[in-house]
Amino acid sequence: MEYKSLKITQKSPNSQVYYLYLNRPGQLNALSRDFFTEFPKAISSLDHNPDVAVIILAGSGKHFCSGIDLQTLSDGLKETHASDHGRNVVKLRRHIKFLQEAVSALESCSKPVITAVHGACIGGAIDIITACDIRYCCSDTFFSVKEVDLAITADLGTLQRLPSIVGFGNAMELALTGRRFTASEAKDLGLVSKVFTSKEALMEGVNVVAEEIAAKSPLAVIGTKAVLLKSRDLTVEQGLDYVATWNSGVLLSDDLKEAISAHNEKRKPRFAKL
Repeated sequence: MEYKSLKITQKSPNSQVYYLYLNRPGQLNALSRDFFTEFPKAISSLDHNPDVAVIILAGSGKHFCSGIDLQTLSDGLKETHASDHGRNVVKLRRHIKFLQEAVSALESCSKPVITAVHGACIGGAIDIITACDIRYCCSDTFFSVKEVDLAITADLGTLQRLPSIVGFGNAMELALTGRRFTASEAKDLGLVSKVFTSKEALMEGVNVVAEEIAAKSPLAVIGTKAVLLKSRDLTVEQGLDYVATWNSGVLLSDDLKEAISAHNEKRKPRFAKL
């Protein structure tokens, strides 16, 4: 499928790691209306492709993403110019939910999504990376929860996801000030797991991690993601009950037998695609 705002590539024909690029480099990968329509479709297609085990999300050009395209924002407001205030409210809420669903597609995807961030990561880009499963960046990356400076309350997921990643107090400070912060601070806050010295080193390092994950049992990988996400909203007791139910459904798979056999035979396991 051809996309206006995205690009999907496979670096190696035998690899189960696929790259999904934000692909409007001339506009600093600003999030257009096309992006919000295409992104959940692209994620779903990768999720349902048995040849895909891990997705790497990156940006084309000099920057990861400069946030939502102001034209997209303006178009959403234009749709509410009818005379009926009640209908205006419903239309605007529907538009916001449409935008939210595109970003939440990252969490809905059963397969892990690793994001490789370089250059600018501003506003809506923070919404996107906080919905990813693992985050890495390079040393020239800078971040900003920028919405407050545009007279907007961030509404695509940052205010819901960022606190559990960097802590409530840190999220509050970043969101209220809208200040720019560096890759080093992002690492200290726990927003990213590692900082690489360059974009080239970043992409190489992220690919190594992705290939390592792709070599593991796909049932174990998707189960780990699902249980971790579900457990955010559960007590420990409820989370333990959830994972017991999950594992009772998949633990007796051929993957477990293969993992044990490979360990005993001192070889790499070979798992069927999912």
